[in-house]
Amino acid sequence: MELDLAEIHQLAHEQGIDAETLDQALSEALLLAYQKSPHAAKHARVELDERAGTFTIWAQDEIAREPTPEEPEPGYDLGEEYDDTPKDFDRLAASTARQVIRQLFRQADDERVFGAFSGQKGHLITGIVQQDASDPGNVHVAVDNVEAILPRREQVPGEHYRHGQRIRVYVVNVSRGLKGPEIIVSRSHPELVRRLFEREVPELVSGAVSIMAIAREAGARTKIAVRANTKGVNPKGALIGPGGARVRAVMENLGPEKIDIVDWSKNPAEFVAAALSPAVVRQVQIVSESNRTAIAFIKDAQLSLAIGKEGQNARLAAKLTGWKIGIESEEAHQQKLRELQAQSASAAGEDA
Repeated sequence: MELDLAEIHQLAHEQGIDAETLDQALSEALLLAYQKSPHAAKHARVELDERAGTFTIWAQDEIAREPTPEEPEPGYDLGEEYDDTPKDFDRLAASTARQVIRQLFRQADDERVFGAFSGQKGHLITGIVQQDASDPGNVHVAVDNVEAILPRREQVPGEHYRHGQRIRVYVVNVSRGLKGPEIIVSRSHPELVRRLFEREVPELVSGAVSIMAIAREAGARTKIAVRANTKGVNPKGALIGPGGARVRAVMENLGPEKIDIVDWSKNPAEFVAAALSPAVVRQVQIVSESNRTAIAFIKDAQLSLAIGKEGQNARLAAKLTGWKIGIESEEAHQQKLRELQAQSASAAGEDA
């Protein structure tokens, strides 16, 4: 039966689909269509002849085999192949071929998109906001000819996304979904801040400075711990930049979100003290290294600064360091120590 296989192969070749893949998909689809036709044989195969532009369905009938002592169960043999291509199969075959080509083209396009974006996971990309009335919970972001999804959980509280707005987003995941490649991006991920700084700070790219930890409450505040890997480099100064230009450029991408940059230290007491910036910590007592708990002693006048609005500063400091941090008044602590010393002195006098 006629089918313009040469043209089909040419179309497939233009889309980067190899002939073997096309022939296999086309044969399977034609066989499935044949099997749905009345009186279809149970055993059949499709033969494609590209040169002649035809295809043939070869069928075989089952021939019953008499049981024998060696094989007591009834069985069958297959008879000679014969041409069982339905006479009215032209229209159905053409429709089947079109469906196969569309499906293969879609798969090839999906593979191209997946291949292009699979290496972008963990990177920063720029896209255009495309609002979708049928999907109000998510924000669609057009990147070249591909649409990424910014789910509600990855959006920044209080941040509004306007149709046509250019935004930078962090690629969280690239996977094969039911409807093709699924690209999930984020505006709230802590790593977004790292990637934004890498765009502005050459010392991060060269390795002279490293960001050791990030704690973020998107839309409100971020704390970053940095260290220098090269002598003579000021890690905080590198991120802040001349006149604050570098940190300001990052903040322009984050809206009203504040950024605290602190020195990282392998000494937990020093790191905890730095993490509670902008409050000045007078002393840090390590309660338990195994449980990673510590107490920071701070002047009364700075207690509210150390704790922060609704506990935000203390919460971010704990996230940044990975330590549970108790905050206490230094004055109250000193008073307690004096009382304990007085009690000890009194007890010693009575014993004497």
